[in-house]
Amino acid sequence: MKKLFIILLINSYYTYCQNIMIVDNWIEYIEEQIAGSDDPSRFEEIYEELSYLKENPLDLNQVTHEELNRIPFLTDLQIRGLMDYREKHGYMVSIYELKGVDHMDYPTIQLLIPFVYIGEKNVENRPLDVNNMLKYGVNQFIINYNQTYQQKKGYKEYSDSILALYPNRKYVGEPFYHSLRYSYQYEQKIQLGMVGEKDAGEAFWNNYHKGYDYYSAHLFIKDINKLKSLAIGDYKISFGQGLIVSNDYSPGKSAMVIQGERRNNGFRRHYSTNENDFFRGIAGTLAIKNWEFSLFQSFRYMDGSVEDHTISSVKTDGLNRLVRDLEKRKTIPMQVYGGNINYSTPDVHVGVTLLTHSFGKYSYEPEEKPYNLFYFRGKTNINSSVDYVWKTKHTKLYGEMALSGNGAIAVLNGFNFIPASYFSFLVLHRYYDRRYQAWFGNAFSQSSSVQNEHGVYTGIQFTPIPYWKISAYRDFFRYPWLKYGIDTPSGGKEYMVQVDHTQNRFFSWYIRYRYKEKEKNILFNNHTSYDIIPYDQQRLRIQGLYMGYPFVLKTSLEGVLYEERSQKKRKGYAITQSIGWEAGTSPVRLDLFIAYFHTDDYTTRISSYEKNMPYVYHMNTLYGRGVRLSGLLRWNIWKKLSFSMKMGYTYYPDQETIGTGLEEIEGNRKTEGSFLIQWKF
Repeated sequence: MKKLFIILLINSYYTYCQNIMIVDNWIEYIEEQIAGSDDPSRFEEIYEELSYLKENPLDLNQVTHEELNRIPFLTDLQIRGLMDYREKHGYMVSIYELKGVDHMDYPTIQLLIPFVYIGEKNVENRPLDVNNMLKYGVNQFIINYNQTYQQKKGYKEYSDSILALYPNRKYVGEPFYHSLRYSYQYEQKIQLGMVGEKDAGEAFWNNYHKGYDYYSAHLFIKDINKLKSLAIGDYKISFGQGLIVSNDYSPGKSAMVIQGERRNNGFRRHYSTNENDFFRGIAGTLAIKNWEFSLFQSFRYMDGSVEDHTISSVKTDGLNRLVRDLEKRKTIPMQVYGGNINYSTPDVHVGVTLLTHSFGKYSYEPEEKPYNLFYFRGKTNINSSVDYVWKTKHTKLYGEMALSGNGAIAVLNGFNFIPASYFSFLVLHRYYDRRYQAWFGNAFSQSSSVQNEHGVYTGIQFTPIPYWKISAYRDFFRYPWLKYGIDTPSGGKEYMVQVDHTQNRFFSWYIRYRYKEKEKNILFNNHTSYDIIPYDQQRLRIQGLYMGYPFVLKTSLEGVLYEERSQKKRKGYAITQSIGWEAGTSPVRLDLFIAYFHTDDYTTRISSYEKNMPYVYHMNTLYGRGVRLSGLLRWNIWKKLSFSMKMGYTYYPDQETIGTGLEEIEGNRKTEGSFLIQWKF
């Protein structure tokens, strides 16, 4: 009876929602994460993961707690609320029953809707056999192409005699980007895939190289009796909080102020064009009651500079566009072994991880600098760790303690307190010894490595009255040893406060202020001396979002103020407007974007996301003075075939060239075009 009452209660809401378009608010979530990061490129993985999940949504009546953990914006309370709702009320008949789930608010529902659906009732689990795999499996091809139309310096023609003397004056390949992806999926049990990619400037079919520069393939099997997962080929690993190994995106400082924990443990497939952040070999997990036993092995070649079995540097950008790049291609062998044992109940988790990596007969010996004195050097390293989670109804304790081969430690502990659905508090402490070394470490930090950092982060989020939300954090950190660009131990602090208001079903807005203070070297006396000075950066962003059928309008204004001691203040701002149109029955969707930006220099740059094609991650870095325009068209030709096309144009009225080095364009205009074909069968 209560279930019927809930359905009737949301009926009017459901009727209304039939007449509005589903907005990809999850892209806004990623943009918020990027805004709090100094390294936007590390969010490519979560973007591709959510892109895939949108194309292959989860059945709300079959989804597991572990699968919901893959969705980063869902809190533990919301996941538990959904599981409890399904257990109490049984089969869900409408996606809008989410309104009746404890702790599930309207903004989260808007984020979640693209990734879930209501499956058919009473569908029995199909046997895993060839006939069912052929009948019910889903195949997908994705072809992507991109090119900048103005000629860059790296594609200019030179005589053979000039190139013989200066072979790195010109790119070895064609000026276009191209990738091909194929995937097969049978329910949630089998995933098979292949990726081929060439970056612009890499050779596709000439004397330097034939075929794609990068290939990836995988077979991933999960949940077959006691076999929880089996990965063959390219795969990703995540255990604990990332102090030893994690290929997941690192929870960062953003408006999602209480999302500091890594919740994914185990293996998953690598179906990305990221050429660096994965393992290649075999991995598997056996689940026996509350215990899980995992083993993994990997061997692959990396790019870098090698001479006489000595590795001086590792190249991680994945670009092989010059002769010198080709000389470094796949020169470094990396062998990895490891395992994990963990015990888990709904409220307790304890895990032990061991990993060792080796360069074989090669030794990693980067050139010694004062700042890299404690970097890993040698042929082999070993890491071990213990991680834990302990949960009650309103609290959660989690963390990890890790040890590297040289005896140094890294520790991360978090305490999350949620006394009610409208209030959350998080405190996160990290201690990463300056001597700690973990090649695959990727944990919560201010910098990009799990080393040489101490810090305390606190975050709070509460809803004082309906439709209003306040989020804030502060982070104090210290680097006990030198870092690149600062020749003394240093530290800093960062604050953020954001106010969100959901005025009604059509309109919402937020205002966010962020302050960061750090230290850096500064040269003076004609670059013969240096001093250590503090600098700070302040950012203010105001954004409004209107969703009214058939349009979605988003307007934002962002300002930046950068100040160094005894230097003139530098500032910048950007105004952006995006327009989305999609009629309910139309096979066409159109997105337009325009931005005007004016910044003093690169220190006041503004990262801006504009709608892109599926699986295509790209952030614009706006600096100088100019205008950015783009248009994206998606056409669902029929149910299983879609075509996307995007055009972008940037104009810099005050510049005579765009870019630097071999990426330089003569003139003040840059135009790029892309298309993507997606076919499911």
